[in-house]
Amino acid sequence: MTRPLAVFDIDGTLVDSRASIHRAACEAARDIGLPEPDYDRVRQIVGLSLEHAMAVLEPGLNAQELARFIAGFRASFQRMYDDGHEEPLYPEAMTTLRRLHRDGWRLALATGQNRRGVARNLAREGWADMFISSHCAEDGPGKPDPAMLHAAMAACDSDPARTVMIGDTAHDIEMAINAGVLPLGVSWGFHTVEEQQAAGARHVARSFSELTVVLDGFAAHTRAA
Repeated sequence: MTRPLAVFDIDGTLVDSRASIHRAACEAARDIGLPEPDYDRVRQIVGLSLEHAMAVLEPGLNAQELARFIAGFRASFQRMYDDGHEEPLYPEAMTTLRRLHRDGWRLALATGQNRRGVARNLAREGWADMFISSHCAEDGPGKPDPAMLHAAMAACDSDPARTVMIGDTAHDIEMAINAGVLPLGVSWGFHTVEEQQAAGARHVARSFSELTVVLDGFAAHTRAA
């Protein structure tokens, strides 16, 4: 029986990191004498590799200033983690992952985080047992390049016809389209429903229960093919 593959983004899809990412961007900006960016600017760059994201957020910085900006962002997150901060999972995220795993889905991660961030998330209870592989911006080209999805399909013995990408940003949707896999969005993260639809999302779920219905339909179609 053909087992479908669901590749999940992390920030804004499974983990609610909206406040912490905005806080880190503001602290990094203050460190180099810039005004704090508002949330609407910050949310647009989430999902990109950190270097790319910070350059998009403050395009006027020279190379030295950009390096300090990136270092300040990382330092802010490190302070949060040193203080015991952990971004919460969205309600029903874990229940949904467990159900998919129980139903025979293969699961993988594709994220703009670095490998250290991925390791922190894989240390969450149950995650290491559920996800077959994880792929991040440090592994190669970041979103919207399809490299992470190609790597996930190779690691999980899948192909585009049996694979779906679930994310919350246009960057996730564009990566899915570039890889030829089904692009699904969620409404509770960083980009709006309209932004994801404009990027080509086939469906944008308003809840995890709605997402599960869509995934069940995809799995039924895949297994019948």
